[in-house]
Amino acid sequence: MSRQIFRTKPLGMLLEEAKGENRLRRVLGPVQLTALGVGAIIGAGIFVATGAAAHNQAGPALMLSYCFAGMTCVFAALCYAEFASMVPVAGSAYTYAYATLGEMFAWIIGWDLVLEYAVGSATVANGWSSFFQTLLPRVGIHLPEAISRAPIVYDATAGEFVRTNGIVNLPAVVITTIVTAILVKGIQESASFNALMVGVKLAAVLFVILVGAFYINPDNWVPFAPYGWGGVTVFGHTVWGETVGGNPVGMMAGAAIIFFAYIGFDSVSTHAEEAKNPSRDVPIGIVASLLICTVLYIAVVAVLTGMVKYNKIDTGAGVSVAFTSVGLVWADAIIATAGVAGITSVLLVMMLSGPRVFLAMSRDGMVPPSFFGAVHPKFRTPYKTTILIGAAVAIMTGFLPIDALLQMTNIGTLFAFVVVCTAVLIMRRTNPDAHRPFRCPMVPLLPILGILSCLLLMFSLPTANWIRLIGWLLIGLVIYFLYSRRHAVMGRHLAHEVGAHGVSPRGQAVGDPDAPPDSPDRPVDSRVDKDR
Repeated sequence: MSRQIFRTKPLGMLLEEAKGENRLRRVLGPVQLTALGVGAIIGAGIFVATGAAAHNQAGPALMLSYCFAGMTCVFAALCYAEFASMVPVAGSAYTYAYATLGEMFAWIIGWDLVLEYAVGSATVANGWSSFFQTLLPRVGIHLPEAISRAPIVYDATAGEFVRTNGIVNLPAVVITTIVTAILVKGIQESASFNALMVGVKLAAVLFVILVGAFYINPDNWVPFAPYGWGGVTVFGHTVWGETVGGNPVGMMAGAAIIFFAYIGFDSVSTHAEEAKNPSRDVPIGIVASLLICTVLYIAVVAVLTGMVKYNKIDTGAGVSVAFTSVGLVWADAIIATAGVAGITSVLLVMMLSGPRVFLAMSRDGMVPPSFFGAVHPKFRTPYKTTILIGAAVAIMTGFLPIDALLQMTNIGTLFAFVVVCTAVLIMRRTNPDAHRPFRCPMVPLLPILGILSCLLLMFSLPTANWIRLIGWLLIGLVIYFLYSRRHAVMGRHLAHEVGAHGVSPRGQAVGDPDAPPDSPDRPVDSRVDKDR
């Protein structure tokens, strides 16, 4: 069994599988890929989450929180870029793990990515609904509570679930359905729609920075780190910094919380199979989108905390209220419009990525290929899984207290980054001569720094997130051993190579020696039979 769960997938096989009728359409250039990255990274969080994090976790030091989180993402991004240029197929970190760490780890990271994109999409759709509902009263529309929120929500202050008068969060369900339809139609249409949304929100972000800069009062940056510089805990035990209400606070705690804002750049790598020149365009898209967004985030936080004292920032709509407080009431409409456009593009890119991971897993037999590997004959999109994920996101955001799972997305993404950084180190050792159109610089230093910084942020999250992550991964392992391990394509491929002798090219028995004698997983090795 151990040989099977740790077997890796050759690079040649990965590249070969992307050919043929099931290949996705290559239509994305570097500008479109960069736009997809920016579309996924910059959302309403830049107008909302920054205010809450500055008020509750870090104060003006949130600028450095974004620096640290951005630096952590740069380490991971360079590792992603190397793999994306080597293996320009769908699957992202799942594919990279299969090529380096083995089958079981690949399944774990694929399962983790599904969680990241699905729960992340539901969280974003929930945020879109909240933002959209703040616009409706301006045109005289007031939705009844029954169709404006989920029946159960999570009260973070009390740490418990509470019932509401709502039945379904209808706006969230509607936007999820519209985005799903766009994604099924095609990647070109999706990218064009995303580019439009990105243009709107970038214009608004630049407006906030350029106009808000005239209203900065440097005295508001004092004290710069009112909650301290730490905020690191290890399973509930404070290692560095302080806690408030049981949750860590400080610059590092702020970095862990706002890390959700960066989730999305890795989705660029899931579209490597749809890039015109993946070895060049995907690394450009990953690194460029990350650098652009980091600069914009830091600038917005500097303006926000400079306009309003950190402890007076509105946690619900920080930027809008800041502009209103200095007399720029008309700016609220611009920010609100950009917020809706921003969240829409984030939702689109996150829901675009999940089906690509399932497509890669189906090619390996990890999930049933007849459903998860189906590509639309006309649109060339993984339409069945797109519809499946769309339905799951609609159910979660419409009926469940999705806010409780927000930080679970953070820890899952950080875990994926740790795996990718580790995979680069392994691949450099096991395949030193492989063609690398893009090479991560300063190896092994940068991947090691990426691993350590991701772990530091993971330990800066509340303990409940670790419990949820472990529970999700245990469910995934049950599915792996009950289905995926027995249906993996690699097992049939190796068996075909071995033929009647049951010996791999390296002279090793293929299969599971611990399996029952009549099991198809039992190795057939003539030399073993003679020894008996």
